[in-house]
Amino acid sequence: MPIFHPDLAARTVPRYTSYPTAAQFHEGVTAADQARALAAIAPDAPIALYLHIPFCRQICWYCGCNTGVAANDRLRRYEKALLIEIATVASLCRGRVTAINFGGGSPNALAAPVLARIIAELRRQFAVADDAEIAMELDPRAIRPGDAEQLAAAGVNRISLGVQTFAPHVQKLINRIQPFAMIADAVAQFRAAGIDAINFDLMYGLPGQSVVDLTETIDQAIALQPSRVAVFGYAHMPSAIPRQRMITDLDLPGPAARFAMSSTANRLFRQAGYAVIGFDHFALPDDSLAQAAAAGTLIRNFQGYATAPGNGAGTALIGLGATAISQFSGSQFPGLIVQNDKHLAGWEARVNAGGLAGWRGVVVNEDDSSRAAIIERLLCDGEADVPPSLEPALAQLAGHAARGLVRLHGRHVALTPDGWPYARLIASAFDAHLQAPQRHSCAV
Repeated sequence: MPIFHPDLAARTVPRYTSYPTAAQFHEGVTAADQARALAAIAPDAPIALYLHIPFCRQICWYCGCNTGVAANDRLRRYEKALLIEIATVASLCRGRVTAINFGGGSPNALAAPVLARIIAELRRQFAVADDAEIAMELDPRAIRPGDAEQLAAAGVNRISLGVQTFAPHVQKLINRIQPFAMIADAVAQFRAAGIDAINFDLMYGLPGQSVVDLTETIDQAIALQPSRVAVFGYAHMPSAIPRQRMITDLDLPGPAARFAMSSTANRLFRQAGYAVIGFDHFALPDDSLAQAAAAGTLIRNFQGYATAPGNGAGTALIGLGATAISQFSGSQFPGLIVQNDKHLAGWEARVNAGGLAGWRGVVVNEDDSSRAAIIERLLCDGEADVPPSLEPALAQLAGHAARGLVRLHGRHVALTPDGWPYARLIASAFDAHLQAPQRHSCAV
């Protein structure tokens, strides 16, 4: 087991699914900037689409996502506006779509026929590659008979099930009751429909959760052989996320228990033959995520660890839907991160009027791009060569090096096995925008 450093584990740092992070977003970035970035995409440039569905049938108390309770009239309005936005964005964007991801919330708050219509419209409006990956997050509690067949027929070829925990007492404390049999049945349905690429999302640091609880959950998950697993640490921020006030602070495991859970997950999945991807993902060796990690083409974006369209050459991630985030990078256009209006009424008004929904974001300058590259490579590969312009940041790693968490060879930085649990904290040495105090998740 890696060494537990209580002062480091309790620190709070960003998850670095982008750099600059959302803490730097401002309303000086507008839909006009979004339009210019879309228009700059070359016709043959590989792009990824992300569609945000901000609804759930039932709200879980741990959740920090932008989501609300689904209601039929809200769902109908959302589908209509989303189809309009798809047409608007497609009219400005000439790239080749190699990946489509549906997230939320719970995309299957929308019925499977509705999701199939949305996918058909994406194919009609965009140049979607025949071999494009179409992935969808699903709430197991909302899966209906026939959903697997309808989604497979629409082209979905990867799903992610929000498992979180199999421990009944923990499920009760987070308001998410879903027995093991429910998850096993969902896996069987999708595999029977031809969808073998299945991801599980698990969590540690949940209220009432122990290392034993997590161990039992992982043993049950491994028995179902998902192709990928993400094990996220719960970020408790009740001052910013009102629903988390339903979780009592006294029920939460402390830093030492969280560290033990993280280390246990790493050990158990490694022993089960999964490749360790970064600091919180695991994948079977034949999964595309494991292959990307082995090839050095793994990336981080707002979906966490991901494979890059076209191996990352001049890529764009285009967000559709309320609060969705787009990322533009590469030599063909200036770096830009832009977030759609997070308010449903505001987003609907913008897109129903035929406009883009860009509401805030950040322009990524040359210094940001250099820092983003170092942070991404450290979190994906565990090592990076630091350019001369960022050499002063290396001094901040001296303390980590003294503890054996990183090795420094000139301007080359490499995480040690003991350093991986603290990867985000180590990467934060290259964050020029990080200020204290800011609301972030615990380092471990």
